[in-house]
Amino acid sequence: MTRALIVCSLLGAALHAETTVVPSPVDARKPAADSTIRIEKADGSLIATGVIAERGGYFLSKASELPDLAKVVCRLPDGSQAKAREIRRNTRLDLVLGQIAGGADLKAVTWNESKSMSLGQWLLAPKQGAREMRLGVVSARRREIKGSNAAMGIRMSNQTRESGAKIISVAEDSPAAVAGLKEDDVLVAIAGDVVKEYRAVHDLIRSREPGEELEIQYRRGGKLSKCIVRLASQNRLLLNWEGEDYANGGISIRTDNFPEVIQHDIPLGPADMGGALFDLLGHAVGINIARVDRVTTFALPMEVFWPVVQQWIREDRQPPKALPK
Repeated sequence: MTRALIVCSLLGAALHAETTVVPSPVDARKPAADSTIRIEKADGSLIATGVIAERGGYFLSKASELPDLAKVVCRLPDGSQAKAREIRRNTRLDLVLGQIAGGADLKAVTWNESKSMSLGQWLLAPKQGAREMRLGVVSARRREIKGSNAAMGIRMSNQTRESGAKIISVAEDSPAAVAGLKEDDVLVAIAGDVVKEYRAVHDLIRSREPGEELEIQYRRGGKLSKCIVRLASQNRLLLNWEGEDYANGGISIRTDNFPEVIQHDIPLGPADMGGALFDLLGHAVGINIARVDRVTTFALPMEVFWPVVQQWIREDRQPPKALPK
């Protein structure tokens, strides 16, 4: 038998075996859609995705994409809108727990362990707030993702003659570019702290976390202006300075410093982060937490966050009693 025939025979056998044991993704689509919410701006544009994590309207999403839950609208599975209150925010996990007003009847996901998943296993994830469902596979071994400093995507001159830090280049589609900063702008203050030279900018930014919003005061053509910059992970800005991955759908504000991740190849966007990752039985096994590049998405395994989230929910349902006067 020729090599080509052997390969075809093995591939055919593998495909036949797979069809006999893998559930249809159609079976998982409805429970996935029923527990997914869109988190939108006032104009209806998608900011992030959320998953109904527990009965009572409790939901989880990606914290660094949602600096203020009070300013967003939740689009529910039936198409209606609702406001939400923030309960807990965790920087280490990049998760925010909220509760939807009047969401007592919303259907929560069924959580299932993820440790038994293997390389190549099929997975399902909502895109555009469950308007679509996308398929992919586990593409790498689960592992910790080391962290980098925060950054806003600028390079500065170390020879500025005037007080402040002069920008000499801005990364394409970076937080600085999105905020409107340009080459030759001179930074004079960050979050209220006066900046006299470029080293001060590095020190101030390094003390912050990706996802944090900072007010930047700058001088352009002799005129003072202000803008708000949401910081990103330094690693991704350095690796994609010319905007290669941004131009292919964008990458998340924060893409590193996670205790453990499931890596998969489902084609998602930054606004799809915060939604659940499902197996083909419709069970949630994690939360999509970072779109890293064109072929890589990280998800937090449910074992990493679900025990602590359950504690947050218990504390919210049974707040401590007030001490007697």
